Amino acid sequence: MSANATWRQRSLAAVWHPCTQMKLHAPDGATAPPLPLIPVARADGVWLHDHEGRRYLDAISSWWVNLFGHNHPAIRAALIEQLHTLDHVMLAGFTHAPVVELSERLAALTGLGHAFYGSDGASATEIALKMSAHHWRNAGRAGKNRFVGVAGGYHGETVGALAVTDIALFREAYAPLVRLAATVPSPDARQAAPGETPADVAERAAAALGEWLAEHAHQTAAVIIEPLIQCAAGMAMHDPLYLRRARALCDQHQVHLVLDEIAVGFGRTGTLFAHEQAGIRPDFLCLSKGLTGGTLPLSVVLSTDAVYAAFYDDEVARGFLHSHSYTGNPLACRAALATLDLFEQTDALRQNLGTSQRLAAQFAPLTAHPRVRFARRKGMVFAWDVLSSLPDFGRRYARHALAQGLLLRPIGHTLYAMPPYVIDEAEGELLARGALAALQATLAEETSPAPVRGVPDGV
Repeated sequence: MSANATWRQRSLAAVWHPCTQMKLHAPDGATAPPLPLIPVARADGVWLHDHEGRRYLDAISSWWVNLFGHNHPAIRAALIEQLHTLDHVMLAGFTHAPVVELSERLAALTGLGHAFYGSDGASATEIALKMSAHHWRNAGRAGKNRFVGVAGGYHGETVGALAVTDIALFREAYAPLVRLAATVPSPDARQAAPGETPADVAERAAAALGEWLAEHAHQTAAVIIEPLIQCAAGMAMHDPLYLRRARALCDQHQVHLVLDEIAVGFGRTGTLFAHEQAGIRPDFLCLSKGLTGGTLPLSVVLSTDAVYAAFYDDEVARGFLHSHSYTGNPLACRAALATLDLFEQTDALRQNLGTSQRLAAQFAPLTAHPRVRFARRKGMVFAWDVLSSLPDFGRRYARHALAQGLLLRPIGHTLYAMPPYVIDEAEGELLARGALAALQATLAEETSPAPVRGVPDGV
């Protein structure tokens, strides 16, 4: 048995993979051939290498986490140095240099104060929601404990995060466990009627949010939004005007604005943080994924001084009673500091402008394909909606992309790319050619010409 086959077999026997119907990887599954499970032996730059010499271009940054390429020497060196001094210490009653320095730098970058740490994006959502509701309780307004999210929003898969996630695939099975939030229309620019601009769609969606808040603000703690791009909704992009309107409405109705930049933060949209393009500041900012450059799990919630002040008291019960065993882990914080250093040292945001333009030109044949609709990009995020009669288009496309040496995982009928920032011209050309070839191979499997809209089967 080959090395890849051995690791594949051992993994299927022992590991429950996330967001995965395990039978689809098995020989007795419904797909023939089964979806390939790729054993990765090592990674560097934009490449993932298996045990037998094959490599795959990581065109989605391993679930949107990797910024400056795998195994970056600067981040690796920072982690090795940190490991020589302090691996971990509990953050209750103790502190350490990496968590203090990271908190100071994030505050300077965002204008938001005390940082509260978790381990992943869903944890950050849970923290922000609990913190918002607890703030209103401490302020004598305990009835403000409900939330409102945007249609198609995704904020994680823990029970609290599912309450504000509006993707049926993720939450229907757990509906009895979830206290569902209200949902208002999305500002998704693809919803534009003839003659409408993305700003018109944003205005229309903001008006609906305003109508909802006018009636329900007395019981609403916070509005939660993914700024500029709703990633799991199929890279739904919207005009920054929506964020400005949402900020004004939250101020008017005394409701917190929570911005989930877990996926879109750290340069993905062209600015360090997406909300900068709207010229606003949220009450809570959730960050994760790219925070450590894709090396270690870490998330953080930043909040205003006014929020922090509501918890500052002699009574323990008025404190924020939430914790994670690995809160503010020194290794993860050190990786995050090294990542922030790379933004400064490489002038990454300016470099990304050129990289995004170059990739857009390389993707031109894919964008011009007759089955593509709503080709769009925002910073280093590219997306194309594909008309196809295949309800499982995404799954089939992912298989053909692997055959081209690419890691691409469409969401429903939306093909997208979110590569590491270090992708060079030759790698970009390989990605563009392979993405188009995988599309042609997938469409060749159609047996019916009637286009359908696929449903997400994971991200």
